[in-house]
Amino acid sequence: MSRKKILIVDDDDLLRKIYKAMLSEEFEVIEATNGKEGVELYQSHFPDLVLIDIKMPVMDGIKATKEIKRINPDAVVVGITAYAPEKGDEMLEAGARSVIPKPIKREEFVEVIKKMLT
Repeated sequence: MSRKKILIVDDDDLLRKIYKAMLSEEFEVIEATNGKEGVELYQSHFPDLVLIDIKMPVMDGIKATKEIKRINPDAVVVGITAYAPEKGDEMLEAGARSVIPKPIKREEFVEVIKKMLT
């Protein structure tokens, strides 16, 4: 059985490494450093899930989510942010299925990802 593919889009190198470490045992992980790169990688890899930070340079997570949903209305996008109260609703309106607040515990994180993929 092939592993599900997750695209992590975050401008924070350390957080991307942490997320990748939490997920790479069970999933194939692709990384992007901003929303524009995330949209491009989405088009070339069509991952099963996109985990995307909301506040980023070049293109933020909200715009990137709208672009990804335009490419594939069924795309599974999960927003991740330290600004959940202010930006979470915008992210959901853009098409994200869920918004995970930072900081996040590993168990919760992996559980949310697995639930989104079923």
